[in-house]
Amino acid sequence: MTLKTQFADLGLFDAKVPRYTSYPTAPHFTDAVTPGHFVDWISKIKPGSQVSLYVHVPFCKRLCWFCACRTQGTKTMSPVGAYVETLKAELALLKSHLPENVTLSRLHWGGGTPTLLTPEMMQDLADAIFAVAPLAPDGEFSVEIDPNEIDAARFAALAGAGMNRASIGVQDFDEKIQQAIGRIQDFDTTRAAIEMARAHGIKSVNADILFGLPHQSPARMTDSVLKLLSLNPDRVALYGYAHVPWMSKRQQLIPSASLPTPQERLALFELAERLFLADGYKAIGIDHFAAPSDGLAQAQKAGKLRRNFQGYTDDQADVLIGVGASSISRFPQGFAQNAPATSAHIKAIEAGEFSVARGHVFSGDDRLNARLIEAIMCDFGINAEEILANHDITAPALRARFDAVNRQFDGLLEVDDSGLRIPDDVRPLTRIVARAFDAYDLSKAGHSSAI
Repeated sequence: MTLKTQFADLGLFDAKVPRYTSYPTAPHFTDAVTPGHFVDWISKIKPGSQVSLYVHVPFCKRLCWFCACRTQGTKTMSPVGAYVETLKAELALLKSHLPENVTLSRLHWGGGTPTLLTPEMMQDLADAIFAVAPLAPDGEFSVEIDPNEIDAARFAALAGAGMNRASIGVQDFDEKIQQAIGRIQDFDTTRAAIEMARAHGIKSVNADILFGLPHQSPARMTDSVLKLLSLNPDRVALYGYAHVPWMSKRQQLIPSASLPTPQERLALFELAERLFLADGYKAIGIDHFAAPSDGLAQAQKAGKLRRNFQGYTDDQADVLIGVGASSISRFPQGFAQNAPATSAHIKAIEAGEFSVARGHVFSGDDRLNARLIEAIMCDFGINAEEILANHDITAPALRARFDAVNRQFDGLLEVDDSGLRIPDDVRPLTRIVARAFDAYDLSKAGHSSAI
């Protein structure tokens, strides 16, 4: 039996599993978490500590069909301006509850299209953020950049506000694929955006590219990856396109018949992976690649790679605060998510209250399972010594869990008293292995393909 035949038998090509950017995953959040929990958890942050801040800007001038993010289209800047004012009010409310001398280890503006904001809005928003907490001396301020919605004036505003990492959305450079996913963005436009970023002193540039898109073939994948490599990004996220039309209605515009099969998806990923590795990038987790000098590569080397809602990170902060509609916050006590609808979020903030509508309070083995899954996703293995030192489980009980999981995977994993490891050639199964440590029912969550 070949290894890929075993992969098929173990469900790689038909399983639906989470990406595990949180545990438990968002489909398991409930309305049991309220604004009261959020305020209590904020108050328990230690004075002088570092936290991360995520700011969600849900607006786009055009809605890309492939995207499953919480976004809304707008043809005018009026709702965007009103939303920025709401963000400023939310930040002021946050400041009234935040302990003293907190600094930001990471600040990320996501969307939607944050670069839809005018330069004046960008500066106004940045000023409001830094009035709450300054960026730490070694902090990172990143912004998702749509090359179609950026110019020198907006880059100047972002650089002036302290942005030091630009995150460039690419997806794919092939025109036929762009037409099929509703995202027209030629190579020259992308190159110009990256050149502008560097001209404004933004030294760190990362890019997102997708595999598994409609009409994608080995030749098209090769062409897009080589074009991206010519731009020398410091970091690349090679995400698998998640076709979830039952969750994102706009994806119904993408014909399912044009999508690669799961086996073809794996081949496309492996092709792109070989190209990135051949160009000197280090593989980071299941789907990232980084230059050896990049923070992700350094964190992986030091055993400090982490995973959060933005994917892989070198951020070591225990608290991530989400600002804006649908944003999710993470605390040592649990998760809290703001109202998904922009209107509901604005209404709550105007009433002087946080808009937290759902979340999860950690209980039972949540923290243990979360760490086991994060270790699998980041390090392709679990260090038993670390788990035993930080969680309430005995060595025999932990070994029994490892042995049980290994049996599920026909003994393909490496297990001994030091821990559990996924061999290099078995790593396509990583998300399915992580699922084996998930205590929640996944049958109704509607997750994406395992590959």
